[in-house]
This record gives sequence, structure tokens and C-alpha cells, in this order.
Amino acid sequence: MSSRVKPTILVAMSGGVDSAVVAALLKKRGYDVVGVTLQIWQESQKDPRHAGCCSLGAVEDARRVARLLEIPHYVLNYKDQFRETVIQNFIDEYAAGRTPNPCVQCNKNVKFDSLLEKMEELGCDKLATGHYARIRLDSRTGRYRLLRARGGMKDQSYVLYMLGQEHLSKVMFPLGELGSKAETRRMAAEMGLPVAHKPDSQEICFVSEAGGYVEFLKKERPDLFESKGEFVTPDGERLGENQGVAAFTVGQRRGIGLTARDGRPLYVLKLDPTQNRVVVGGSERLDQRQVQLEEMSWTNGRPSEPVRVKAKVRYNMEAMPATLIPGEEPHLVFDHAVRAVTPGQIAVAYRGETVVAGGTIRS
Repeated sequence: MSSRVKPTILVAMSGGVDSAVVAALLKKRGYDVVGVTLQIWQESQKDPRHAGCCSLGAVEDARRVARLLEIPHYVLNYKDQFRETVIQNFIDEYAAGRTPNPCVQCNKNVKFDSLLEKMEELGCDKLATGHYARIRLDSRTGRYRLLRARGGMKDQSYVLYMLGQEHLSKVMFPLGELGSKAETRRMAAEMGLPVAHKPDSQEICFVSEAGGYVEFLKKERPDLFESKGEFVTPDGERLGENQGVAAFTVGQRRGIGLTARDGRPLYVLKLDPTQNRVVVGGSERLDQRQVQLEEMSWTNGRPSEPVRVKAKVRYNMEAMPATLIPGEEPHLVFDHAVRAVTPGQIAVAYRGETVVAGGTIRS
């Protein structure tokens, strides 16, 4: 039995203000703290808002914080694994006419499993990250629950839906109890952390600010854009040429360059990569109530009956009332139509503050 009063915590330090405050807070509270940073991307961005987490510049910022706090700090090179899983998935999904969420894929396939493995290797007791969410042990069921952050303005439970019971039993989210990101920055400034005013990353870490994801795909998979495709109506009427379905996503309006006969704007309704077709139509056709799901994660076990929930199909939307059907083909039925449901994106269902389940939108 360990004689330590408090456990040793491995803190995932991304180089940003959130994880820096976590490390400082835990040390202030008397924990033994060890920092670790996963280097997953070699960026060339000058603007930190476009550099992403866990890039070369972020590693240096994490080192500076660790030196200030006088804690051990390790850097792990996961660039190959990141490319093989997250980046390749990103390319493959766009090629298939879907719109991926690379941050979710990174959490699922790279970060948490790798960090928990390192936690055990170093003899640490818990892993802490700078995510805004909460974990609670349900004394009645003996199972862990993933909850929204207390300050709903900065809730990140949506991108953590895939964490299972083993993950939740070993992870801490100290910032989940804070009221806002502004409070985190205030604490960072008061503690003299050098990243207190560092801008938040606003883009995908491996996509440059020039040209966006389309230019990235053109570099990685030029074949996706070698053959011109067609814009068509839902009835099959040809309206013009497109540069390839990988350049579009459901709900998109900009970049189409077309309007309906009556002058109304057109939106992407569906992508057909087999025919290289982009189906476009009026905004009213973007609304739908039923959402088919796959690759499900059931945080507290799969229910046997339909469950009333509130669900969201995008990170920045308000969760809407729905029924979650947990059968062989799981799906959500929303009480009212939701807009621009996009295959490849993530849907997450909640009961109150608790994450019930999440999965990838199939159709």
C-alpha cells in the first residue's frame, strides 16, 4: 500500500492554457505531477491559432510551463500513429463523401489510450487533461458517468463520448468544475503561466490556414480532383460541373456557384462519390428528423428499450429532444427536424447532464 498522502497525476500538456492550469492547480493542491506531451504533428504555421495542439510549437510551450512548475516532463513522438489513423481516416472519409471529425478520431485512436499506457508505465495513479467535462461515480450502479462541464459555455463532453468505463475510472478533468474559459485564463495569469494569453487553436492541426482542407486533400490525394463531376438536383437534372465530391460537405452553400431557377440559393444535400455527383437543393431539404448511427459507444451500457434524450449532431449546436433507438441499427428520432445532418460527423445523446451514448452519423 502506498504511503503517499495524495496520488501522482500524469497531466497531458498540450501546450495550451487549459492543460497548463491543470498542471499548476494539481501541484498547488499537493499532488505529485508529471507532465507529458504527445507530438503528433510538425506544423509550419506562424499563427498559433492555426498551429493546433501537440505540434512542435506546442511542445515548446508545454516545456516552458513544466520548467516553471518544476515538474518532470516527457515528450512522446506519435506522428506516425497520428498519420496512420487520424490523417488517413480524414482523407478516406472525404473520398467516401463523408465529413470526418479528426479531433474525435484523435481522442479515440491516439491520445487517451497512449496517455493511459504512459501513466501506468511511469507508475502514476491518474491521468488529468484540460478538457471541460466532469466524471462522477454512481454509487447506486458502481459505474462512472461522463457529464457536461459545469460551465456549459465550454463543454467538451461531445468530443469525449467514446470514453468507456476503464478510461473514466482513471481520468480526471479538473477544469470541468470551472465556470468559463475566461476563469481559466484569469487563473493562468494569476499563477504567472506564460501561456495565459495564448490564443486557442481554431483549426485542424494538420490543415494550414491557406487553402483549408481542400488544398490539403489536393496535396495528399490529387486523384480525387482529377475528374470533373456534376451538380445535380434531387431529380437528376444536371446543373453544372463540380471539382470533385471531396471538396464539399452536406449543408454547404459557399463555393457551389449556382442558384435555383427562382433565384434561391442552393445547398449541398448529398454526396455520391461513386458517380462524382453533388446533389443540391433548397434549404428546406436539409431538415430531417431521423439519424442513422454506427460505431456506437454506450457510456453506461446499452439500454434494452428506446430512451428519451437530448441529442446534438454538431459540437456547437444546442441539444434537442429526441428518442434514442438502441436496436441492431441504432438511430435517433428527433422531435423536430434538425438541419444539415452530415454523414461522418458525430451525434451524442444526453440524459440531463450525463452522456448516454454517441456514434458516427451513417445517414
